[in-house]
Amino acid sequence: MGLALVHSRARAGVHAPAVRVEVHLAGGLPSMSIVGLPEAAVREAKDRVRAAIQCAQFEFPARRITVNLAPADLRKDGGRFDLAIALGILAASGQVPLDALREVEFLGELGLTGELRAIDGVLPAALAAVAAGRRLVVPTDNGAEAALVRDIDASTARTLLEVCAALEGRKTLPPATAPAAIRLHGPDLADVRGQAQARRALEVAAAGNHHLLLVGPPGCGKTLLASRLTGLLPQASEAEALQSAAIASVSGVGAGGSGLDPARWRERPYRSPHHTASAVALVGGGAEPRPGEISLAHNGVLFLDELPEWDRRALEVLREPLESGVVTISRAARQSEFPARFQLVAAMNPCPCGWAGDPSGRCRCHADAIARYRARISGPLLDRIDLHVDVPRLPPSELRPDAPAGESSAAVRARVEAARAVQHARAGKANAQLTQAETMVACRLSDADQALLERAIDSLQLSARSMHRILRVARTIADLAGSADIATAHLTEALGYRRIDRGLAQQVA
Repeated sequence: MGLALVHSRARAGVHAPAVRVEVHLAGGLPSMSIVGLPEAAVREAKDRVRAAIQCAQFEFPARRITVNLAPADLRKDGGRFDLAIALGILAASGQVPLDALREVEFLGELGLTGELRAIDGVLPAALAAVAAGRRLVVPTDNGAEAALVRDIDASTARTLLEVCAALEGRKTLPPATAPAAIRLHGPDLADVRGQAQARRALEVAAAGNHHLLLVGPPGCGKTLLASRLTGLLPQASEAEALQSAAIASVSGVGAGGSGLDPARWRERPYRSPHHTASAVALVGGGAEPRPGEISLAHNGVLFLDELPEWDRRALEVLREPLESGVVTISRAARQSEFPARFQLVAAMNPCPCGWAGDPSGRCRCHADAIARYRARISGPLLDRIDLHVDVPRLPPSELRPDAPAGESSAAVRARVEAARAVQHARAGKANAQLTQAETMVACRLSDADQALLERAIDSLQLSARSMHRILRVARTIADLAGSADIATAHLTEALGYRRIDRGLAQQVA
C-alpha cells in the first residue's frame, strides 16, 4: 500500500482555495478513480496522466489507484491538477521522493507526451501560495504571470520529467521571472481638437473618478475623447494592478487560457464591448462563473458606445455594480463574487438620426421619436452618471492640420494627480466613492449656495442621489482649483454637467 499527498490550488472566482491531492495505491484489479467533486476535464486527467507518466519513462502502477481532491465539497475543474496527480502517483509508488513534495504547490496541465501546458488563474494561486508560505511550480508559459507577485518563490518547468528530476535533486528548475513592465498612458489628449467643454469634463471625471455621458452627433469625437481617459488617470498602485491582473488571469481568454499580458499588468484596463453584448457578457456568468466586462474593467474604464442601442436588460444590470463596486453571480451549485469598481464612460447620439440640435437643422426627427429614443436609457441608470456633456460638431476651421493642439495628457494628468492626492488625504478615496455621510461633511456649502442648489434640484426635478453626485462633482472641481471650500463657480459648473436632466425638465415643462 502506498499513500502520497501533493498540494495544489483550485479556481473559485478570483480566489484560489487550497486543494490536497491525496493518492492511494492498493491491491486489486488495475484501475484509477478520481473523487472529490471533479468535473469532466478533471476526470479525464487519468488518461492524460497515464500517457504522460509512461512517455516520461516511469512505470505506471498496475494497482488500484484512488485520487482524492480535498476538500470534497469544492468543485474542481480544468486540467490544473494534472501535474499534482501525476506526482502523487509517482510518489506513492516510490519513484520520486515523498518528502520533496511537502512545501511545494504544483499547477499545470499535462500533454500526452508529458509536456506542461499553461492554465488560467495562476496569479491568484501565486498570491495564495505566498500567503501559505509554500513554493510554487508552474508551466514555463505561466512563469511570467506567477513572478508578478512580490516575494514569490516560483519555478517553471517544461515537462513532467524536469519536475521529477528537480525533486530527485538531479536538476534545478529555472525561477519564474517577470518581463520588463511596459507602462503606457494610452492615446494623447492633444490629438483631440476643440471640444473645450468635453475636455474639461473629461478632466473632472478623471480627477474624481466620476461616471461620464457624452452626447453629440456622429463623428464629433465622443469615442476619441473616451479613449483618452485612461491616459489622464493616475498610475495604478501595485495593489490595484494586482487586483485587475488577477481578474484578467481567471477570465479564460487569450493565450494559454489567461487574459493577462504580464508585460502590461500595471496599465489600467480599458474595455469597450460592442452594443450587442448580453447581460451575461457584461456582468459575467456561465455554468462555470467567469468575470464579465465590468469586472475586467475593474480599476479602469468601461466605455459603452451607442448607449440607446444596447439591450435595456443588459444596461439595467449595471445599476447595482455602479453603486457597490462588486457583482455577485449565483448559480445553483455555487456563488462567485467579482470586484467591479470601474469608471463608466458612455456615448450616445441626441436623436435617432443623430443631428438633433445641430446648427445645420438637418434633423427631421419628431419630438415623440426623440423622446422614445432617449427613453431607452432608464432614469435610474442616468441618475448614477455624474456628468452629462454635449459634444457638438466642430467647424472645419478647428480641424485644420495647422490648428493649435490642446493640452497633452501629461499636463492634465499632473492636475488630476494633485487633486486625487488631496482627496485621498481628506477621505482616503476618490470623491465619487464618498458615502452619503462623508459627502455631507466634505461638501459643505454656504447658505447662498445651498439655496441655489435646492432651487436647481427643484427646477430639474432631481433625486437625492443626483444631488449628492452634484455635490461630489463640485468638490472635485474645487479640488482641481486648489480650493478648500466649494465656491459658487464650482457648484454652477457641476450643475451645468446635468445636460440630460435639463432636457427632461424642459420636456416636462
